[in-house]
Amino acid sequence: MPRFLILRLDGPMQAWGTHTYEDFRPSNLYPTRSGLLGLIAACLGIERTDLDGQSRLAASIAFTVRIDDRVERIGREETIAKSGVKLPDFHTVLDARKVDGKPNKFPVVSRREYLFDAAFTVAVSEQPNAPFTLEQIAEALRRPCYTPTLGRRSCPPTRPLLDAEVEATDAIDALRHAKGCGNLVYSEVVVSEQPLRLRDVPLHGRKRQFGTRLVYLHKEPPCS
Repeated sequence: MPRFLILRLDGPMQAWGTHTYEDFRPSNLYPTRSGLLGLIAACLGIERTDLDGQSRLAASIAFTVRIDDRVERIGREETIAKSGVKLPDFHTVLDARKVDGKPNKFPVVSRREYLFDAAFTVAVSEQPNAPFTLEQIAEALRRPCYTPTLGRRSCPPTRPLLDAEVEATDAIDALRHAKGCGNLVYSEVVVSEQPLRLRDVPLHGRKRQFGTRLVYLHKEPPCS
């Protein structure tokens, strides 16, 4: 039976960026593939300049993400509701890049979106002939090389990332055995009749570019 790592992404702020430029940096409503790969790469100590290491990690794992409506807290019997509100923050940026790549000689007001009071549960599955095994990734999550963040440096997690290691028939079943609950699940490995195309696959080169992938929406029963 396949094995999965269960990650819990919980913090006061999260930000999972989509394609953008300097003056507007939106956040996706749930973790992107590029963001999750960057999170695990930081734990493994893979540098941004290590394009081979980044590519090997990307070929090793797949993700299935549940948007949590309720989560558990240590010492409390009842679960806590999570709202996942998206709000903007504003920054003044000097030497911002223009579309042609040249710096802007005028200051730019940058609007950046964050998710407040959001939580996600992620089932990480291993791809065939994976260069990085789930055992290596689990150990790195327990003892990260670099401080992990939930999308941006200003977004630290409030709990350990690795919650459990489970065996299940597939990634959806693995999430059903995880703590917390939510009825929207996005999987890149379990097919459904509701596919979505996202542009969040990092292309490992000198410039930051992204390819597309299909994810499949699954709807679980509402939290009781």
